Amino acid sequence: MVLSLSLQVISIEILICAWSASPGQGVHLSFRLVLLSLISLLALEVYQRMVEIFGKESSGKTTLALHVIKEAQKNGGYCAYIDAENAFNTSFAEEVGVDIDKLLIAQPDSAENSLSIVNTLVGGSIDVVVVDSVAALIPKCELEGEIYMKFKDAQSRLMTRALRKIQYTLSRSETLIIFVNQVRTKRSSDPSSGLYKEVTCGGNALGFYSAIRMRTSRRKLQYSKDEATGISIAVQIIKNKLVPAALKEAGLNIGFGKGICHESEILEMASTHGVIVKEGSGYWINGDFLPGKEEAEKFLLENDAVADDICSTMRSQLFET
Repeated sequence: MVLSLSLQVISIEILICAWSASPGQGVHLSFRLVLLSLISLLALEVYQRMVEIFGKESSGKTTLALHVIKEAQKNGGYCAYIDAENAFNTSFAEEVGVDIDKLLIAQPDSAENSLSIVNTLVGGSIDVVVVDSVAALIPKCELEGEIYMKFKDAQSRLMTRALRKIQYTLSRSETLIIFVNQVRTKRSSDPSSGLYKEVTCGGNALGFYSAIRMRTSRRKLQYSKDEATGISIAVQIIKNKLVPAALKEAGLNIGFGKGICHESEILEMASTHGVIVKEGSGYWINGDFLPGKEEAEKFLLENDAVADDICSTMRSQLFET
């Protein structure tokens, strides 16, 4: 469902079950996928919070956000996607597993309208709101002005005002807001040093209000028979108000046109924590020996019950000990 919205205020009242399938319990990041390696660095429950996922282009930011939506929908949650870039790929989202028919997609015409919609949705019964991306939130003054005109700090000032209001609304709801953001390089305050530093778009307010900040970075291409089939990314926890996990890192594999490879993550985490045994390049899983990683991933893909059992064991080790 795609809505091209230019309204300053919209009213949506939809009765839904919370992510945990118990009304009023809020959004829970305790699902099987997205991701054991990642949630072990975060916390079991993330709701009434803002999360910022930022990084360079093609580093898995949107893919990660779509997987959160997928898991929320699987548990009866209702999600919204604010497509500020007007670049939402329906086919890719469906490949990841998102139910497009149950996803509210808004494509507002300005930053003011986008953030007003976010505030309205948070005040309703939405479990997850994704804003993609902060860099594409264009203030009305820029849209209505000429290209050569300068509007100093217009976006960052707007974000500061809007986030104060959204945070107030969020504290009285059980919604998770995910802001996808990009990075830029900025010259150091000391011009003589010749140094540059990395900054995120939209000013400092989002970093202040976010309970969790995750930086994604691209590691390397993945190949199968000399053909590039995906990328490996690192997700670094820059800030975490929920558990002491700052600067810790998780590795994920993303297949082109498929999304995050859950089987690869399960193998890596389970072998690291001794849930399954890695022997050379092969794996012992459920009494069977799989001679290589591709064979082991295929086995898990075809045996959901085994994968679920491994994840349950991992969850017990990570969170219940």
